[in-house]
Amino acid sequence: MILGMYYGPVRYGYMFDPTYILIVIGVLLSVFASLGVNTTFKKYSKVRSASGMTGAMAAERILRSQGINDVVIQHVAGNLTDHYNPSNKTLNLSDATYSSTSVAAVGVAAHECGHAIQHAKGYAPLSIRSALVPAANFGSSISWVLIIIGIVAGGSNLLIKLGILCFSLAVLFQIVTLPVEFNASGRALKLLGNVGILSDREVAQTRKVLFAAALTYVASAAAAILQLLRLIILFGGRDRD
Repeated sequence: MILGMYYGPVRYGYMFDPTYILIVIGVLLSVFASLGVNTTFKKYSKVRSASGMTGAMAAERILRSQGINDVVIQHVAGNLTDHYNPSNKTLNLSDATYSSTSVAAVGVAAHECGHAIQHAKGYAPLSIRSALVPAANFGSSISWVLIIIGIVAGGSNLLIKLGILCFSLAVLFQIVTLPVEFNASGRALKLLGNVGILSDREVAQTRKVLFAAALTYVASAAAAILQLLRLIILFGGRDRD
């Protein structure tokens, strides 16, 4: 990447840029988290829930138990592409979740219900995350463009700083996502037992699946923070040069 040649407060020229280690750490965290969730989901997708309820059926029961009747549960293509869309109140369950009776599928469906419940109850971090989506998308798409143009244009401090600021919006989104995801999982695990969908033993198994999934968000946030730290290290001392 062009940043490896950058001449900040420490001038590396064409030599190895030691800040690359931050990128490597972020990549490794993401890879291990992805492997962890896939392995854990695969393991517990083979464990059939005693109730025999599918992910879709479990979602229906959880939502109705909370008095939520305006959320549409629908089937979407893909593997672990499950998500709740607050803009049209749809709870979208993937191929691996919608019709499966495994404790893993039921847990994932319950987690997405957790987001629907957050929306219905006006959970503040979810509202903040939703409000950040446009800014985060814009920031992630324009940040590197501004930084690279700033370098090519003779090291424009203004463009580079604007690029870092835009990237910070994407990092902020990742950070705000963490409490939203952990809270949704907490709600899911509690309701799965309370409404009689899973036994205590099955809830414990589902907790492992949701925890592994949560770690992917932690890894993504950590990788984004490390990338931002690298940018600050590389460019933070320019005004003193």
